[in-house]
Parts: sequence; C-alpha cells; structure tokens
Amino acid sequence: MFKTIATGVCACAFAVTLNAQTPMTSTSSTAKQTMSMKPAARPHRDTPASLRREAKISEKTARATALKEVPTGKIAASELERENGNLIWSFDIKVPGKSGIEEITVNAMTGAVVTHEHENPSAEKKEAAAEKKEKK
Repeated sequence: MFKTIATGVCACAFAVTLNAQTPMTSTSSTAKQTMSMKPAARPHRDTPASLRREAKISEKTARATALKEVPTGKIAASELERENGNLIWSFDIKVPGKSGIEEITVNAMTGAVVTHEHENPSAEKKEAAAEKKEKK
C-alpha cells in the first residue's frame, strides 16, 4: 500500500516539475499535458491468490501426486510458487526414521513431478535462509 502511494506522489511531483519547466503558452495546453501523463505502472507481483487462479492442478491433486513418490511420508509444508518461470507446487515431506526431508515439486499446470530431492538438515537451513532473504 505504501509503495503505491509513494509512486503516485512521485508521479505528481514529476508532473509539477515538468509543468514548471515547460513554458506556459495557454492554460489548456498545460492541462492537456498533465492529463495525458499516465501513472507509473505497478510491477507484476505473484500473490498466493493470483497463483492459485493460474494453477490448473489443485493442491489436493498435487499433494496426492507427491505422496505417491514418498508413500510412507507425511507432508510437513506445502507452497505454490513460481520457480525458474514455472508454476509449481512444492512439498516438504518428512519420512519417519530418516533425517532431513524429501522435497517433491509438482508442475501446477500439468501435474507432472518435476523434482524429487532429499535435503539433509543443513541444506534445509540454507534453503530457509535463502527464501527469507529473497522475500525481503
């Protein structure tokens, strides 16, 4: 919300500066010049709701696909995200008696398993730190 307000203020300040530097020949030309300026476009941001609308595969279906890969596991976390331009469901699956997690990613458009990786506890910590830094 704050960024949107700040962008609008910057656009207004730019318009005022532009008008101050432009010789005023008539009031109507100044008004036309100010009105023709478009507000700054907002950068596209993926939100959980927009990602869910875009996904063709539901979380329930993707979850079932992930659990077929690790039938004895329990899902510890799930997330819908865009990774390398692809929309994916990511599942962290904990397997009883095994350290670390199994990370399964399922393509949210096709339902196909994209990756199946084992992450040991230190790799999990690195990934969590990288995601936290990325979100800031």
